[in-house]
Amino acid sequence: MLRHAAFLKGMNLGGRRITNEDLRTSVEALGLGEVQTFRASGNLVFDGGRRSDVSLQRLLERGLHDALGYDVATFIRSRREVLELAAATPFDLSGSSGKLQVALLHEPPTTRARRAALALAGERDRLAFSERELFWLPDGPMSASPLDWTAIERAVGPTTVRTIGTIEQIAARYFA
Repeated sequence: MLRHAAFLKGMNLGGRRITNEDLRTSVEALGLGEVQTFRASGNLVFDGGRRSDVSLQRLLERGLHDALGYDVATFIRSRREVLELAAATPFDLSGSSGKLQVALLHEPPTTRARRAALALAGERDRLAFSERELFWLPDGPMSASPLDWTAIERAVGPTTVRTIGTIEQIAARYFA
């Protein structure tokens, strides 16, 4: 049974290229079961057994570093968490031409970190938190947004971003 999803940061960007088959094989070699990939952007679903999110994160980050030769920030979510994310409605999307983005975080941010990140929102970028995610609704293409993502990560720590559509598709395909 698929119990976890892992969202990997920085896969197939720049000079880094790995096929889904090679990624799946590398993760299976770490002892995880029923490993499946979704798209070529570092989305995995698998059976991690009864391991905690923290132990799965460490296992994948160390194992992928050894296999690939570079750091791969890994963000683990349980089946329940993926389903909750897919159902989340942090904003009224009517009238927006942008796509809702989900920035996954390693751990819940402090109140201070939340305030610092939310202070960066502007008229063109809406932000809202859930427990370990930051929802971002730009008013157009991400590339046209003035949002300072480096400052966001200074406030809340490392992130990896997926569209809500990707989260919904993973939830429907693997966890429904």
